[in-house]
Amino acid sequence: FSETTNVASTMSRSGGDATKAATSLVNRTYGNASAVLHDNGSSKDAFSKHIFKNFDMSNLGWIDKIPECPVFFPTKEEFEDPLIYLQKIAPIASKYGICKIISPICASVPAGVALMKEQGGFKFTTRVQPFRLSEWSADDKITFFMSGRKYTFRDFEKMANKEFARRYSSAGCLPAKYVEEQFWQEIAFGKTEFVEYACDIDGSAFSSSPNDQLGKSKWNLKRLSRLPKSVLRLLEFSIPGVTDPMLYIGMLFSMFAWHVEDHFLYSINYHHCGAAKTWYGIPGHAAPEFEKVAQEYVYKSEIFSTEGDDAAFDVLLGKTTMFPPNILLEHNVPVYKAVQNPGEFVITFPRAYHAGFSHGFNCGEAVNFAIGDWFSSGTVASQRYALLNRMPLLPYEELLCKEAMFLFKSLTDLDTKILPSGNSELLSQRYIKVSFVNLMRFQHYARFCLMKLGARASYSSNFPEMMLCSICKRDCYAVYIRCNCNTGPICLHHESCIKRCLCGSSRTIFLRPDLLEMEAAAKKFEQDGITAEESYRFPLRPTALLCPDESGYFPYCQIIFEEGIGHDATRECKLYSGSTFSSPKECLTINHECPTSDTVTPFHKISQSLSTCLYNSAESTASEISIEGFEGSSGNSVVHDADDSESEIFRVKRRCAVSVVGRNSADSRFSKKTGIQTFEEAQFGSIESYTCWKLYW
Repeated sequence: FSETTNVASTMSRSGGDATKAATSLVNRTYGNASAVLHDNGSSKDAFSKHIFKNFDMSNLGWIDKIPECPVFFPTKEEFEDPLIYLQKIAPIASKYGICKIISPICASVPAGVALMKEQGGFKFTTRVQPFRLSEWSADDKITFFMSGRKYTFRDFEKMANKEFARRYSSAGCLPAKYVEEQFWQEIAFGKTEFVEYACDIDGSAFSSSPNDQLGKSKWNLKRLSRLPKSVLRLLEFSIPGVTDPMLYIGMLFSMFAWHVEDHFLYSINYHHCGAAKTWYGIPGHAAPEFEKVAQEYVYKSEIFSTEGDDAAFDVLLGKTTMFPPNILLEHNVPVYKAVQNPGEFVITFPRAYHAGFSHGFNCGEAVNFAIGDWFSSGTVASQRYALLNRMPLLPYEELLCKEAMFLFKSLTDLDTKILPSGNSELLSQRYIKVSFVNLMRFQHYARFCLMKLGARASYSSNFPEMMLCSICKRDCYAVYIRCNCNTGPICLHHESCIKRCLCGSSRTIFLRPDLLEMEAAAKKFEQDGITAEESYRFPLRPTALLCPDESGYFPYCQIIFEEGIGHDATRECKLYSGSTFSSPKECLTINHECPTSDTVTPFHKISQSLSTCLYNSAESTASEISIEGFEGSSGNSVVHDADDSESEIFRVKRRCAVSVVGRNSADSRFSKKTGIQTFEEAQFGSIESYTCWKLYW
């Protein structure tokens, strides 16, 4: 049985990064497990072991130097609501990057029964992992290939147990430290060429039986994103692995490489059954030091596609980098360990890098989540995605604004006033308030500067629910700009582009109808104690380059614009085949030279085969409005174009494709099919004109 796999079409867990640089064919025969990767014109055995200059694996004494992460034993009462409990332990546990939670209740229906009997016909495809370390130079990069082999849950268990018994002459469990030593010895010097890992499989192994205590609890990962304290409940669509859980079915030495969760989200992993897993975790506060070590001591500079501090982060997003933790210990980067057994949860915290491996056949389930304290990390993630011109997985600005307005109304409405239940709740609310005030102050000041440059304002009752900046792909929930220099919308973060623009009064700022309400909420948060004395990771205000004259400015002052003009959204979409539209690299950073961009990317447009779609919208009619200090016009300016990213739209983190429709629809989820992605247009609000795109990879 042999198979030829086009690695360029094999999508990684984070939207294709693992295969982004690979453009050649990989031939793999199951009989001898050989695979040859042709990269840059040279042939190399992708599975063979090498002598590594970077990694000293002769002494494994460092294994005993890695301390255990904290372990929590909640009572049944504390276990009632997972997000309330996690919010409570986060101030302590987040200092370690990972923690383990021992469930006080057990599943009464085993995962195998839930998958084989409750979900008839459940099958999955594994991914082949070359089992070796990489030098990470131009001619030695590892890609995780698809095997093409399908298994039932039982068949994979038989195969995995057979491999375990062949190696150790027994199917019994072995001490965790022994397996850990075996893993690092084998990956460096052993004869094992590859292992199989069924990762990112749509589905859940929590039982739907009403008699299963864990399955009907709020710790059932299928329910987590819909809980009241979940930030992701605000999403209008579902994303496998983010809002909906995914399964991870492994064998001996199946590994998950060093990575951080998309958008620096939390993750929760439940171990359903089988052998243990070893986890390594890095605290979020040590992420910059982790990336620095990877950049200086793991990767060769020739593989970086970008420069500066984000170079290693860009490669790590591929989620194929595995290296021993002793390198981190040698450079004083804190590392913690967890050995996860059936019935236990492992939590990873925002911006916490983690990696690990399986001790034998096992089945786990994981999903992302976010609570109020995530917003500070989400701000950093949004900034980095924009600098790297990476497609976001979720609309950070929209989530922040909606959560902040919900909090504002809950604190001011006497009928529904929600009082904080403790210090953890107060801290969570403070993170929301600070991040929101940060955003509102930045946008208010930027609008003031644009007014000084002669821009007009247009208040749009048909403001698009989600819109991406055509330069950096940042989501523009509250404000975006249009001018003659750019055919697509741009956000407020491109100061040089705006400064160089000669459009003057032809430049229009489109505003959400409830923007002044949001600013009023931010002002109230400041009056309640969220002031400029708060420390922010990134500066709030654009530089003096954009606004040399600040006379008359103070936070939340009235900004008087001239009336905006209507916008003609008529546009014709041509047929493309396999084309990609990449924004110029020089447009990626603030205050850089920025040529015009002809790419407009609506946030909810997703697809995989460009199909023609014509749409027309009559020129918006301007109606005079007056809203506390400036005049504008109502207009419909929705323009939708093709994705200009090499990775999947929304930075879909899973290897297959997605479709997006409204989350309240019966099939409101990203659906995945191996090798093909289907993208459908999601309609939000009363947007009258839209474009449907499909794209074949």
